[in-house]
Amino acid sequence: MSVIDMSLIKFDEKGLVPVVVQDSTTAEVLMTAWANEEALKLTADSGELTLWSRSRKELWKKGETSGNVMKVVELRIDCDGDTLLAIVDPAGPACHTGKRTCFYRSLWGKENSTEATFLGRLWQYLNKRRSESPEESYTARLLAKGPSRVAQKVGEEGVETAIAAATGDRDGFRYEAADLLYHLLVACISTGVSFKEVLDELMSRHKKDED
Repeated sequence: MSVIDMSLIKFDEKGLVPVVVQDSTTAEVLMTAWANEEALKLTADSGELTLWSRSRKELWKKGETSGNVMKVVELRIDCDGDTLLAIVDPAGPACHTGKRTCFYRSLWGKENSTEATFLGRLWQYLNKRRSESPEESYTARLLAKGPSRVAQKVGEEGVETAIAAATGDRDGFRYEAADLLYHLLVACISTGVSFKEVLDELMSRHKKDED
């Protein structure tokens, strides 16, 4: 990472700034923490998220003991300059409870309303399934048959989705489209292409349209 321009950051009276941590693949908010200037310098030097513990009054690298380090893809600053957003690739759960995110409890409103993050979470889940027994997991069984079989399933589901769309079968389209998306994610795993790479490709095309 390049050097961080600390002059842009409005640290509080204790020399700290809040950091919101977001998964680069799912866009899910994983946790919030605090950082001081030294923590940010260490983050820039190592590429791994380093923070400041207000309770222990010391620097700490996320995942130093658990192994669930967070590689920082990008650091953003808000319009007021007093809050940072760390976009990361997490090696494991963010929460000390073992949960994927620290924000796993609903306090008010509709639970699981962040549909946009689901495909990324599903890709992560399916990627873990590849190491499981083929007898117990359809995903593992399909991946064990190799890329050709996965590609065949994508083709089959694509045709079935197209037929449902062409015939105006709304319920059928919904069902087949879900099957197609699932098998596309499995194909990503089979070919070694991450879900993030696909999103990056889409984003690059969108940016070209905006320019």
